Amino acid sequence: MGSITLKQVTKNFDEVNVIKPLDLEIRDGEFIVFVGPSGCGKSTLLRMIAGLEDTTSGVIEIDGQDATDTPPAKRGLAMVFQSYALYPHMSVRNNIAFPLKRAKVAPEVIDEKIASAAKILNLTDYLDRKPGQLSGGQRQRVAIGRAIVRQPSAFLFDEPLSNLDASLRVNMRLEISELHKSLNTTMIYVTHDQVEAMTMADRIAVFNGGVIEQVGTPLELYQHPVNRFVAGFIGSPKMNFVPVDTQSDGCCEMGVRPEHLTISNESGVWQGKVGVIEHLGSETFLHVHLADIGTLTVKADGDCAVQYGDEIYLNVLDSKVLRFDAQGITIGRGFIEPGSSTTVTSDSNTAQL
Repeated sequence: MGSITLKQVTKNFDEVNVIKPLDLEIRDGEFIVFVGPSGCGKSTLLRMIAGLEDTTSGVIEIDGQDATDTPPAKRGLAMVFQSYALYPHMSVRNNIAFPLKRAKVAPEVIDEKIASAAKILNLTDYLDRKPGQLSGGQRQRVAIGRAIVRQPSAFLFDEPLSNLDASLRVNMRLEISELHKSLNTTMIYVTHDQVEAMTMADRIAVFNGGVIEQVGTPLELYQHPVNRFVAGFIGSPKMNFVPVDTQSDGCCEMGVRPEHLTISNESGVWQGKVGVIEHLGSETFLHVHLADIGTLTVKADGDCAVQYGDEIYLNVLDSKVLRFDAQGITIGRGFIEPGSSTTVTSDSNTAQL
């Protein structure tokens, strides 16, 4: 079992309210990701669940039992940090065995658990090496192995891939996701990288200023963000925001994702000049400068032939446009034509001038 329930949990540091009253139910066996900008409270909440930070108020339940004041060692959780925290003078085998030896587990059981964890993590051939002889990804796997042998009810990951280079991050994302599938154990994963969140999570909790803005599956957050913050944080490249000069039904701003803009040499709802072009092979990102609006990012095909300085037109997939009110709350969909209070629609769902 590995269900965790938070009930009106708060955290204050002196006069600073870091975690405002929040409720969250983490289901047994799910992979949930806490994502948000630096300082939003996601790591603090993870440490509170682990028992490494005191809870100012509220209740933390683990498997239905109140664990708010339970010492960390008795919560049945295992935490993996950003730093590997391995003992450099110990072999991989002894690093993994360390928590079991402290718990006075029988040697034969320790050997069995080390062999099992090493097989899962592809570390069998490295058990007699020291951490200094391993790559960053291998060291992180050792840290995860040390957590696995404890057989926790839930794993808590605090930005575990931040110290790795780009290619290793991708590989470790896949390995941790595969690990979750094979162990079928609850995992809580903290990151500021929304790509990690989108690719790994069963559900995502989006944090902002000590509150959870929205909880949902990756596609729910991408397709149905509740407000401007979630819409802008989820998705890569980020959503474009366009002010509405004539309000319609309380709409003050539109949100258009780069992949929902198309380019034309003939006509469109906006005319602009192409600025920086980012060629990524399979896709191209265009940064198009528009008078009175600013710069919009457009996701185009990899073989897009436009050049820096070209004058182009932009069209919009009408059904994908989000509308926001003055408070940034999502209030509907539909493109609003510049200078008009009516929604533009067409058979192709593309807004035209």
